[in-house]
Order: sequence, then C-alpha cells, then structure tokens
Amino acid sequence: MTKLKSFFGIALSPVSHIEKVVSAIGGFTAIFFIIIISQSMLSGSGGINSAALIIASMGASAVLLFAVPHGPLSQPWPVLGGHLISALIGVSCAKLIPNDLIAASLAVGLAIGAMYYLKCIHPPGGATALSAVIGGSATHDLGYQFILTPILLNVIVILLIGILFNYPFAWRRYPVFLHRKQNQVTPPNASTEVIPSITHEDFVYALSEIDSFIDVSEYDLIRIYNLATKKSQQASFDPKKMIVGSYYSSATHGENWTVRQIVDESSGIAEGSKSKDPDKDIVIYKVIAGKNKRSSGYSTRTEFLEWAKHQVEPDGNAWKILEHTPPL
Repeated sequence: MTKLKSFFGIALSPVSHIEKVVSAIGGFTAIFFIIIISQSMLSGSGGINSAALIIASMGASAVLLFAVPHGPLSQPWPVLGGHLISALIGVSCAKLIPNDLIAASLAVGLAIGAMYYLKCIHPPGGATALSAVIGGSATHDLGYQFILTPILLNVIVILLIGILFNYPFAWRRYPVFLHRKQNQVTPPNASTEVIPSITHEDFVYALSEIDSFIDVSEYDLIRIYNLATKKSQQASFDPKKMIVGSYYSSATHGENWTVRQIVDESSGIAEGSKSKDPDKDIVIYKVIAGKNKRSSGYSTRTEFLEWAKHQVEPDGNAWKILEHTPPL
C-alpha cells in the first residue's frame, strides 16, 4: 500500500478540518464575486460569453489562493503576472498564427517559458493563454482588450478577496509576506538550544541540485525545519523508560525509517521484573511500519534503546511523536 501511494503521489496531508473548511469557503467567496462583477462589467459589451473560460481558469487560481495560500505559485506576482503575460501571449498567437492548433499549442508553451523567466509561474495562466486562442469570435473580437477585461479585472478581484478573506486567520495570512512579519518575534518560551542553522545560500544550493521548481517558499522551508528540529529536541523520550505495547521510531529518513512495537520483554532475574543490568533484559518487538514491515525480532534493552529515538503513536496515516514518555 505504501508503494502504491508513492507511485500515485498520494502525500500525507496533516491539515485540520477547520483549515479545509476555511479553504472551501474562501474559494466559494472568490468565485461568487468574480462572476457577479464580471457579469455587471461585461454583459453590456457582450464580453461575458468570452469570459466564461477565464472564470473557469480563476477557479484554478482560487484553489491555489485559498488551499495553498503560502505557496510560491499563489503569491500576488505569480497570480498577476501569470495571467496577464499568458493573456498577452495568447492574444498575440491568436492574431498572428492562422492555424488554431499551432496557435493554441504555441501559446501555452510560450506562456510556460515566459512565466518561468519572469518568475511568475501560475498554472492557471496556461488556461488563460489557451482560452485566448480557442475562446471563439467573442474573445477574438476583444483583441488586446481581453487582457484588461476580463483578465485584469478578475485578477484584481481574486487578489483582493484573497487578502481580505485570509487576513482574519492568523495562521494563513496572505500574501505570505504578512505571515512572515507576524512571526518575526521569537516566542518568550522558545527553546534556546543551538540547532544547525540553514542559510539562504544553503537553500539556493540545495534547490539548484534538485533542478526543479518546488512549490514551497524558502520562508516555509525554514519554518518547517525549525519546527521539526525543535520538536525533535523536545520530544525525545527518556531512554531509561520503555513500555510494553508502545511504539518507537528510529527517526531515520528514507527507506531505513522504521516503527517498532514492543510486544513482550523478559528479565534476566525473574519473570515480570527487570534486572539491574539492561544487557540481560530481552525486548521482543514487531515492525509496524517502514523497512521489513510485519517482521519481528528481539534485542537487549540496551540495544533497543540505542536504536530508538522517539516514542510515537499512530495519528491517522501518520505517526506522531509523543511529548513525554510516562513512567513504567
């Protein structure tokens, strides 16, 4: 099942129900007002029919702005630049290339290249470029006005709604610049432990090695790293305490990651007690997740403690590190 999920790209999404509902309401609000404003502004000129495909592309933008408000593809410049530049390219291809098949294909290809070079990659921009070519006579009659109405109009509406709607929710301020400013102050109870630092140069180098666009901002990557390392430092369990029936993780990465459950233990002194020498206590375990899943084994208590880094518990399809390990 794990390999099947990896093949289809089904990623874990530990997002709260509140966040999902807020995202859905935000998308509804944005498209509701875009349709109303587009109808009132364009119906008189006959442009509303030509805007139908653009309203559809705004639906894709709404997914990004309200479901992924901190993503690089959702920020104001990618939304504004992605749609307007793609519209300009689409209209130009429609005017200059008589063959619709070539014009439509070239419009999307050029739009992708332009968005890459101008640092405004926004996937719905591809739909905008395409609709400028295949939108029919009503779209073609608008010519370059198509860029202003309905494209620019709709972009302004969805950006304003994105900013206003997301602002009351402190954990999802939009654009991400507002979220960054809010989190510049270090909480008074923040850990003072020294952890390895990651610089802007480190990220630039790592991303250049991957050589592909990653839909996570540098700010969020640093924030994820800081939260993860802080959690790791705070949540390590007491190595002198282990519980039969509980789960433990090796805290390694990649294919070597493993979760084991202690199913029994035996003592070198007497059944049901523990010796003073942990090398004489045998721990019997089974592998619950990760490498060698469903296998079982045993080791001394000392060996198990050297392997285990965290006590964990199942949390849906994921594993959550326990803050504290209760005493035996």
